[in-house]
Amino acid sequence: MSLTLSLPTTAGQLQTYKLSGATPIQPTPGVKFNRIAYSAAHVVADPRAAIDPWLQSAVDWDATIAYRRRLWSLGLGVAEAMDTAQRGMGLDWPTSLELIRHSLDAAKDMPGALVASGCGTDHLVLDEVKSVDDVIRGYEEQMEAIEKLGGKLIVMASRALARVARSPADYERVYDRILMQARQPVVLHWLGDMFDPALTGYWGSHDLDRAMDTALGIIAAHADKVDGIKISLLDKDKEIAMRRRLPATGGADGRGVRMYTGDDFNYAELIAGDGAGTATVHGQSDALLGIFDAIAPAASAALGELAQGNTARFHTILGPTVPLSRHIFAAPTRFYKTGVVFMAWLNGHQSHFSMVGGQQSTRSLLHFAELFRLADAASLLEQPELAVRRMKTLLALHGIED
Repeated sequence: MSLTLSLPTTAGQLQTYKLSGATPIQPTPGVKFNRIAYSAAHVVADPRAAIDPWLQSAVDWDATIAYRRRLWSLGLGVAEAMDTAQRGMGLDWPTSLELIRHSLDAAKDMPGALVASGCGTDHLVLDEVKSVDDVIRGYEEQMEAIEKLGGKLIVMASRALARVARSPADYERVYDRILMQARQPVVLHWLGDMFDPALTGYWGSHDLDRAMDTALGIIAAHADKVDGIKISLLDKDKEIAMRRRLPATGGADGRGVRMYTGDDFNYAELIAGDGAGTATVHGQSDALLGIFDAIAPAASAALGELAQGNTARFHTILGPTVPLSRHIFAAPTRFYKTGVVFMAWLNGHQSHFSMVGGQQSTRSLLHFAELFRLADAASLLEQPELAVRRMKTLLALHGIED
């Protein structure tokens, strides 16, 4: 099969594109990382289910769990039932809890497999949430359900809390209550409004520095109950500033509270770190990233090189993935899940390009065409002939046939 196809351009024309022919990236098996790296994993929809796709969700459990096994086999942890899994954008709480249960069960068969699960308040009806106490009860309900399964918590940012909170003190009250009850150290979750406009002003302020002060105060008061914090602000300077202020004691291992980068624009340099400070947690970021779902082989290979002290090789592998990530997470950023699932389809990890909630329709054909080019440039098309065939199928659906 010819590895050539016609792709649309922004000029409204078709341009012949020939794949680079580069060997797809393959990590060296068995290398132990010196960073904790979670991939926020997507779900595989069941396109054959007799449902209304915009109103109901149906998950292909076998394909969804098979993808998680792949991530674990590459040394990556799974951040389960997060926004990458379309939490709050098609995936409701009952289905999310079922997803968490399936993942935790599957992880038992994978030695060393890491799973942390999203705990939020998305089951609450926003118009019925009248007080901070309602938010606390919402968190507690999900917290109890996940911990009953033996799960570690990622305490997700709450739309309900952002809606009813009137000051930083309201955030302090909610998080104090939740952290005091947690059975094991949790990962906190700060998602910027570019990912979810309903979270604007989180931590009680539209000023990011003031918001950061509030979050850091909560962490300092409960350092033994906070493994780390994931921030997704797409601002590396804010992440570095916060990282340098995290407690150097406490955390899951007593050696400090970790920064889990959620910066899908600048992850390579943030993970590599700058070595600042006397505590390890101040000079480098660990990772909890949606883009690691789409670039899993490269992430694994790069982290393996970093663990062996090969920083230049780390950047050589991971650097070319950054343009792809910036494209997938381009505004409106909340639609990035579509690019993640598209990559899984191109690479043969699912048999179709359908998504929960019909979200495959949120990006244009031009977006997919550029994504295809960037994935090829980053050596991330694992089965080039299959990728070309599937890209041609998508093109044909849009009236473009060679």
